[in-house]
Amino acid sequence: MKKVVTFGEIMLRLSPPGFKRFSQANTFDVVYGGGESNVAVSLANYGVDVDFVSRLPNNDLGDCALMELRKRGVGVNKIIRGGERLGIYFLETGAVSRGSKVVYDRANSAIATIEKGMIDWNVVFEGVDWFHWTGITPAISQGAADVCLEAIQTANALGVTVSTDLNYRKKLWKYGKTPGEVMPALVAGCDVILGNEEDAEKHFGLHPEGVDVTHGGQVEGKAYLSVLQQLQKMFPRAKKVITTLRGSISASHNSWSGVLYDGNKLYETAQYEITHIVDRVGGGDSFMAGLIYGLMTYEKDDQKALDFAVAASCLKHTIKGDANLVTVDEVEKLMRGDASGRVSR
Repeated sequence: MKKVVTFGEIMLRLSPPGFKRFSQANTFDVVYGGGESNVAVSLANYGVDVDFVSRLPNNDLGDCALMELRKRGVGVNKIIRGGERLGIYFLETGAVSRGSKVVYDRANSAIATIEKGMIDWNVVFEGVDWFHWTGITPAISQGAADVCLEAIQTANALGVTVSTDLNYRKKLWKYGKTPGEVMPALVAGCDVILGNEEDAEKHFGLHPEGVDVTHGGQVEGKAYLSVLQQLQKMFPRAKKVITTLRGSISASHNSWSGVLYDGNKLYETAQYEITHIVDRVGGGDSFMAGLIYGLMTYEKDDQKALDFAVAASCLKHTIKGDANLVTVDEVEKLMRGDASGRVSR
């Protein structure tokens, strides 16, 4: 069985129950999650041997985050302890024409104060086949960006496949560097690149002509071919470049599909209509996890790998919380066209 490592920050998520606004909340629902930990949880559900690497405070909240990962079958023995606090984010879940809102409280978190040399990446990557990181981590702090680069360079030297989800987060780039100053050196070491239309534009100034995802749900995959080609030209190490295609009809109704470019051929998936979204946070993470699983499992079938990723992330939109808690059988059932939602007895 192939082994995967993901690296990033896991946080405490606090949300008003249901669709309440922050101003209505007397209690908050508690979830632990983050981009790279969400990928790890999904992969563990698919039966993949996966470790999550991070830095957590040596306190009760750090312990709770560890317990949540262990409960989901994610390896945690490479996580280091230290720092002052666990990062927090507050989520107000939107509905219909009211969008969701996120408020971050993660300054000076344990991973924000991480430094090069704290993690022995040669040890972490022993017996590992795949390493995944996202654009969220280098946005947190210079130290997090430095450690991320350290990990990528070690993975490259050891022949470990490296993937990234570009994940642009405007609210996080606050430490004096722009994405354009930091991201190119990191992405240059990647074999697989995932991003959406905002990620490509904000990180590298690339934008598909004539595309506006804020109006209507029809998103044409072929419109993104030029962006994928430019990304591959900019980062020639990348063997596969992928984008998710989300059309926002409302906060409760999105269209969802994806395209993959391998340097020669553009692969497209069917478009799903997700008409009653339960929780869209983690949708991209669930796509990335599905893609990693698909590319490792269906090595000679990029179309099937992409179809698995889109179906997996479609199902995530029905699940409350950050992580996608579905099985391979459930994803493959949807891939076969069974979206009936019938009771399984």
